[in-house]
Amino acid sequence: MRLLRRALATVLAVITLALNVSACSGDDGTEVRFGYISDFNGASLLAIAEKQGLWKQHGLTAQIKVFTNGPLQIQALGAGDLDFGYIGPGAFWLPASGQSKIVTINTLTYADRVIAQPGITAMTDLRGKRVGVPEGTSGDMVLNLALRKAGMTVQDIQKVPMDPSTVVSAFVSGQIDAAGIWYPLIGTSIKPKVPGLVEVASTEQFPDTAFPTAFVSRKDIDTALSKKVITVLQAANDWRAAHPDEAIAEAAALLKRDKAEVAADAANVRTMTTADLVSKTKDGTVGRWLTGLSDFFVQTGQLKSAPDPAGYYTADQYVEASGR
Repeated sequence: MRLLRRALATVLAVITLALNVSACSGDDGTEVRFGYISDFNGASLLAIAEKQGLWKQHGLTAQIKVFTNGPLQIQALGAGDLDFGYIGPGAFWLPASGQSKIVTINTLTYADRVIAQPGITAMTDLRGKRVGVPEGTSGDMVLNLALRKAGMTVQDIQKVPMDPSTVVSAFVSGQIDAAGIWYPLIGTSIKPKVPGLVEVASTEQFPDTAFPTAFVSRKDIDTALSKKVITVLQAANDWRAAHPDEAIAEAAALLKRDKAEVAADAANVRTMTTADLVSKTKDGTVGRWLTGLSDFFVQTGQLKSAPDPAGYYTADQYVEASGR
């Protein structure tokens, strides 16, 4: 009788444990916490993955949270508050310095500008002027590139670190003379209020430099989970490449913005298929993009030296997940 009671207790314990595991995992699968920026680059694949049921197909659910820039997402990854996030090219020095892993290259983007108040027509006009910029972002990157091209350094201007929303309000109110910032913020939040603003520099002026965007993960993310997420992003990426107009509509729905605004933002973006990205990973093109950016960040002092991209880009996982 005592043995029977023990056996029954064991069975009940096993059943309870199974129920608890089921309750924790949920009917919809493993949850991933994903950060993004509210632009076409950052939002389109997440919108597509949800609408096309790609998360569920791979046993996942996504809890997404919007951020104003990439460095804040890297901080959240380091604190364990996010599993994955999105960054623009100006934040690539953070994974290169070991603070996260790049799991997929997303797009090439040419959305960043140095904008100036009416009457300022060139970078050289910014000597001694107040220039707002979100530090460590692609806005900071285009500012540094443009200064160097003009034969100037950051010491020639009054650089004022600001978060993106403060850049917008400070520029609109005339508190700063110029800014390193990006579309869609320029088109949606600044130009309507300062229609005479001047774009004195653009990433489009640097054809020898690639400006990739990427999705990143925590350094300690589980490999199996990482591959699942990469597979979802690859599927969403190919759907976006095949359905550009629909992708804009899906991103607009997630961002709660007019499709025309999102289309204008997407015009600054070059998308690539997964097959193309796999090819560029295998032939070293992506590695050269990353090394080129790291070399730039060494010049700006954000990196001490340019690391091997193999240390922070999970190229093998990307290729394996594609099945190519």
